[in-house]
Amino acid sequence: MEFTETYKQSGPCAFSPNAQFLAVAVDYRLVVRDVLSLKVVQLFSCLDKISYIEWAQDSEYILCGLFKRPMIQAWSLTQPEWTCKIDEGPAGIAYARWSPDSRHILTTSDFQLRLTVWSLLNTACVHVQWPKHASKGISFTKDGKFAAICTRRDCKDYINLLSCYTWEIMGVFAVDTLDLADIEWSPDDSAIVIWDSPLEYKVLIYSPDGRCLFKYLAYESGLGVKSVSWSPCGQFLAVGSYDQMLRVLNQLTWKVFAEFMHLNTVRAPCCAATFKEVDEPLQLDMSELCLSDDFIHGNSENLSEGHIQVRYDVMELPITLPFQKPPADKPNPKQGIGLMAWSHDSRYICTRNDSMPTVLWIWDVHHLEPAAILVQKDPIRAAAWDPTCTRLLLCTGSPHLYMWTPSGAYCVNVPLPQFMITDLKWNSDGSCLLLKDKESFCCAAVPLLSESTDYSSDD
Repeated sequence: MEFTETYKQSGPCAFSPNAQFLAVAVDYRLVVRDVLSLKVVQLFSCLDKISYIEWAQDSEYILCGLFKRPMIQAWSLTQPEWTCKIDEGPAGIAYARWSPDSRHILTTSDFQLRLTVWSLLNTACVHVQWPKHASKGISFTKDGKFAAICTRRDCKDYINLLSCYTWEIMGVFAVDTLDLADIEWSPDDSAIVIWDSPLEYKVLIYSPDGRCLFKYLAYESGLGVKSVSWSPCGQFLAVGSYDQMLRVLNQLTWKVFAEFMHLNTVRAPCCAATFKEVDEPLQLDMSELCLSDDFIHGNSENLSEGHIQVRYDVMELPITLPFQKPPADKPNPKQGIGLMAWSHDSRYICTRNDSMPTVLWIWDVHHLEPAAILVQKDPIRAAAWDPTCTRLLLCTGSPHLYMWTPSGAYCVNVPLPQFMITDLKWNSDGSCLLLKDKESFCCAAVPLLSESTDYSSDD
């Protein structure tokens, strides 16, 4: 792998949908760079520190959320002189997003009083009263024709279907939830999945005309759903729960066909390879060298600062995984499936049980068994699949990058001083990987993956 030098950032970073540009927030400045050369293409100055960045689907416009002010500013990449500022006044702005046509901005006011659709083509705006959530509770169809917006009135949850052309309400129907958590259209736009708050386990499948197609309740008297995700192919719906299990539903029958348990002890027979991260300190043979005490002291300091290589060891079964029992007297327990992501071909899904924050599970949906278990030294911060092939990368807030493919797992030492990877993002075409530190970022060029590829920690 090849790494660029580091550049400054102070918050959100985002690749453009067309994979050509990278937008980076540096305090109140928005820096747009070319992905290939990382040269600055445009530089925009906002009125306050940038809290949020989102590209329009056509990669021509970009909005910046200045939520401390609160205000939204939008910029055009092709017309630098064009500006747009949205200020809701006393109502405030809690969140903002683009519509699929890239010509409307949807803002949610503080306290979810209303959702406003602002047009960039004219001065028209449309209001939707009482949206359920600020950043959640809105989903667009993949063809960009309709929006499903969750609202709540009279202590009941509703789904409003709006046309993304006229922004007229096409239909409203009530849903059977106690406290709706979120909503998402299926990849083929034929169904809408809705799930309840953690206080009640309930996953509901609705048709666009408001008919309840299926109601799924795995258990009662316990914390319920924590994460939900459609597979890219649209055939599977993964539901992660607080009971530390991943359940996968079939889109044809809406029946559960797989239940994956995250056990803290893995015993045979188990087909999954278990990889454990171990230290591999640099070995200095100084038996025949005469070095000053200052030099030796300096080298020992460098090693203690994190200049230590790591590798994966394949563990033999049985193995006990590090487990943290959450306290029973505190809210929002760290347990259940908090991280979940599908591979691009929908064959694999990776999960992290928050009671085992250092362990990443990779499940083979075709064979209904674990494909690999990665045991890290530090809690897993982020994991992301390559959008073009079966390759998973993850980070743990260390100076190392970790990779898994069906042929094995690999540790990559990032050759940048004092660079701790806290987050990572793929470009949409898989050509570039963004790595974020606390106050800086770099990009990495990942080699193309082939069936016969063999990685090493030095690649």
